[in-house]
Amino acid sequence: MQNYIDASQAPLKNTGTIKLYDEAGFEGMRRACRLTAECLDAVATLVKPGIATSEIDDFIFKFGATRGAFPATLNYRGYTKSSCISINHVVCHGIPNDKPLRDGDIVNIDVTFVLDGWHGDSSRMYTVGNVKRAAERLIEVTWEALMLGVAEVRPGNTTGDIGAAIQEFAEGERCSVVRDFCGHGVGLLFHDAPNILHYGRRGEGIRLKPGMIFTIEPMINLGRPGVKVLADGWTAVTRDRSLSAQYEHTVGVTETGCEIFTLSPSGYTIPPYA
Repeated sequence: MQNYIDASQAPLKNTGTIKLYDEAGFEGMRRACRLTAECLDAVATLVKPGIATSEIDDFIFKFGATRGAFPATLNYRGYTKSSCISINHVVCHGIPNDKPLRDGDIVNIDVTFVLDGWHGDSSRMYTVGNVKRAAERLIEVTWEALMLGVAEVRPGNTTGDIGAAIQEFAEGERCSVVRDFCGHGVGLLFHDAPNILHYGRRGEGIRLKPGMIFTIEPMINLGRPGVKVLADGWTAVTRDRSLSAQYEHTVGVTETGCEIFTLSPSGYTIPPYA
């Protein structure tokens, strides 16, 4: 039996109980998530052959700092960067460095800004120069899988409905869903209950209620779903070196459906972005 609690009455830690936020909480998330989405829009002008991912990371830090926000990843459990930037076969948690992007790369940039205590968490795919059609298709499948998952968010549905929608579509497109990582509750905490699996069975899992806020962030591989974490303790890569893509939205369950907090103000969905 899953427990729920009014977020205003909940301790500021992950107890496994699902927090239900009121309108003030939703408004706080709107502000934080919009800032993150604006940053991901602005980053689009930087992603091109020759730029180092560390330069992009520096831009992200300064973007937030000039607007009163701090990157949640910086110094989180020893992580030393302001974003995660994952290239090609890197599934997630890629660490920005001085290696330049190359023509044909596909890149996921994951940003979480903390603004007035609220965490705005989102990631988006970018293409570097001219990419192969297989890579373009993977990005398209991943975006569509995310949005099909989001479409299942409404009161009375379950987390299993979200996962099933993603899995059914991705596997129907001859891709695979990474099972080692998942979405999560978010709000005044970076990572909170519940976990949101990107695979599953309809009708199973946790029942969705108005006031819940969480991320949906499927990682889709062109090859097999297996991943491994490198010696740095963060970087996750596909075991078979196949390409991987990811998109992430933060959403809130409303009385009638779903609010997506991290939509691009510029209307960006699938690259290349105008």
